[in-house]
Amino acid sequence: MGSEPRFEPRPELIDLPVLQKFKLYATPSNFYLIGRDENKSFRRILKIDRRDQNELNLFEDPTRYTKDEMRELKRRMIIGNEESGGFKAITTCYGIIGFVRFLEPYYMLVITKRKKVGEICGHTVYGIAESQMIAIPHPSIQTKVAKSEAEQRYKKLLSVVDLSKNFYFSYTYHLVYCLQKNIGNTERGNAHDNTMFVWNSFLTREIRKILQNSIWTVALVYGFFQQTKCSVSGEDFVFTIIARRSRHYAGTRYLRRGVNDIGRVANDVETEQIVSKVVPAGQKIPITSVVQIRGSIPLFWSQEASVFNPQPEIILNKKDANYVATQHHFENLRQRYGNRIIILNLLKTETGEKKHRETSLRAEFAKTIRFINKGMDKENRLKAIHFDLSKHYKKGADGAFNHLCIFARKALELTDLFYCKAPSGVGAEGVIYDSFFNNPIPSQDEEASSPDKEALKADIFMLQNGVLRTNCIDCLDRTNFAQYAHGLVALGHQLRTLGISGPPVVDLNNPLAIELMDAYQKMGNTLALQYGGSEAHSKMFCDLRGNWNMVMRQRDIFTAVRRYYSNAYQDSDKQNAINVFLGHFRPRLGKPALWELDSDQHNIGRSGSNLDIENMRPLIRRSFSDNILMDCDLNLEELVRENSQPSYEGLNGGVSGTNLEFPFYETEPASLSFLSVMRNEDLRRETGTGQMFEGSSSNSDSHTPNDIPGFAHSYATKFTPAEEIFERCSSKSVSSDNLFTDLDESVTSLTNTNSSFDFPIMGGSDLLPGFSNAFARWVFSARAW
Repeated sequence: MGSEPRFEPRPELIDLPVLQKFKLYATPSNFYLIGRDENKSFRRILKIDRRDQNELNLFEDPTRYTKDEMRELKRRMIIGNEESGGFKAITTCYGIIGFVRFLEPYYMLVITKRKKVGEICGHTVYGIAESQMIAIPHPSIQTKVAKSEAEQRYKKLLSVVDLSKNFYFSYTYHLVYCLQKNIGNTERGNAHDNTMFVWNSFLTREIRKILQNSIWTVALVYGFFQQTKCSVSGEDFVFTIIARRSRHYAGTRYLRRGVNDIGRVANDVETEQIVSKVVPAGQKIPITSVVQIRGSIPLFWSQEASVFNPQPEIILNKKDANYVATQHHFENLRQRYGNRIIILNLLKTETGEKKHRETSLRAEFAKTIRFINKGMDKENRLKAIHFDLSKHYKKGADGAFNHLCIFARKALELTDLFYCKAPSGVGAEGVIYDSFFNNPIPSQDEEASSPDKEALKADIFMLQNGVLRTNCIDCLDRTNFAQYAHGLVALGHQLRTLGISGPPVVDLNNPLAIELMDAYQKMGNTLALQYGGSEAHSKMFCDLRGNWNMVMRQRDIFTAVRRYYSNAYQDSDKQNAINVFLGHFRPRLGKPALWELDSDQHNIGRSGSNLDIENMRPLIRRSFSDNILMDCDLNLEELVRENSQPSYEGLNGGVSGTNLEFPFYETEPASLSFLSVMRNEDLRRETGTGQMFEGSSSNSDSHTPNDIPGFAHSYATKFTPAEEIFERCSSKSVSSDNLFTDLDESVTSLTNTNSSFDFPIMGGSDLLPGFSNAFARWVFSARAW
């Protein structure tokens, strides 16, 4: 295999006047949190009053102390508190997670041990290894309520959210945003701790409000992070997989399904795949990223967890005749990613399941998309692929995976990817301004410590405009398999964009494909544990590798049993813990305790209750599931691709100016000519350009994602997991475990039409509106005209 990876010289990690290490001291009347920056160049003090059991009183000293000044200050505080109980060191920590109150005292949650898991453009990314909850009021003023059984039960309940698993943060990089948003962000002085991927937003709300800054807290992302450094035929690069789980309508499998009234869906996860080239220190870093998402089907539906039924019936509620909540959901996606919303719906069809469980949901979803598209301009219509993955998988894992790769190619042709050359530390200045909420940094040498603005500018060459949204019933097993296909095709595109040559990446004998598969499997297992209570089913990946055997079969059976047990017996406590952690339920004296409410009350906001209604579910028992979208409700047999000019809209809020109608239809391939037709059609592809940020453009003419699974290739490769490179506080891997199945339907097709339409009547005078009948017959029968 090849040469050792060359990771030196590496980009220097950036230095910012940001607090990264803290020591907590206590007197009978106050806590003193002393924080310093990474270089130990200055220190700050936060005083926390311990004499009030009902209010959180914080006082921030604006002075920036030197090491010697702080040593003298601590000496005086020790002397001044000798007679009143002393000035005692409590713990060393690495940031405040937040403050929480149950029935009486406030508690402070702090990070007591961190682990380095990766770097993005010189910014260090950490995971939480250990945390601690510290009561604020002095024990002498606490009442019996602080020691009551209910208070202790709430404390134990909060610990169910295991902060040592899958929570990530960075002091100098907005990890809550994708790379494109970070580099293209021109907004300054905004509070970013309230965005959808900040899981401790509620816990930090009071301290941010009081101090008007966020320098003492960290913004936690919950999901998955894995970084691997690679050497391929002498070319060194790093690929990173990040999964960000939304805090909106968050929870467990049967207690959170579908959509709520304001368009938030369950199991909403953004996955970003970053590939960067290793360059000598001082050079700008060529880096690319691709974002895709998963999320529950945005309809009002539920399943009632049952000890006796491992596959409960799907209850579809049609109370929303105009699909307002669904429209809210897609409007939110457009604001975040642009108008190009492409949906890969993996639900089963009638022929794919014995009992029509998923079929009814799929049909209603198709109807919803048609309804929404009728009132929209062409360029804003939803683009959908309906593909019964379960059915096609039964005919062969390779064939089903080939189809998914084709869909991924079509989606990438429309959305493209993000590509730039960025200096180490890009975006750092914005983090400083954002931390102080538009207030000047309290320092006379601010200018001297701020990075040079020009040196931190990135050269942007390509922009992702739109997003692929994948779903099955749970958005776990099948969805992860499909997301791997998209990631694999995207990886080939990313490497070509970076100028890293080699055999086609979309080849399951390629070591890169195998390494990426391992990463997506780990991510799938982590996300499944968080939402479903067990690791993901591995059968599809095993069949793709060719190692499905009795041992793996038994493991999959155990996974199914574990998921069933978790859903039936453990999910209620997990959901309660999440509701408290996110502030969806706020305990109050004299009000019913959380465990006294039944399942309906967990999910239904009631006037006068202490539930956060915005995040709760109306009128429906239990929960609502996955995330699917389509352009129109058609079942065809062949994937057809018409020459098209993709429009480009901005990821996280870009603007586009090109029209394209992009309906996908599903059918089953009639012959082996399916792939060859796609291959020939792709050679005739045309591309277009668009603009997201002022002064920058996205051009995909020379970056066509045209890999299709092919023959085996071998070449020199070397992979180095991040845990072998970074100094870690733990000896285990960088990826995440976590704390806390699916169905399908058809292949699809791509045409360039001006409207979404239903099943055409064969033999009619207008088979496909806007196209000749000869073309329509070719679409339906796979015969050339």
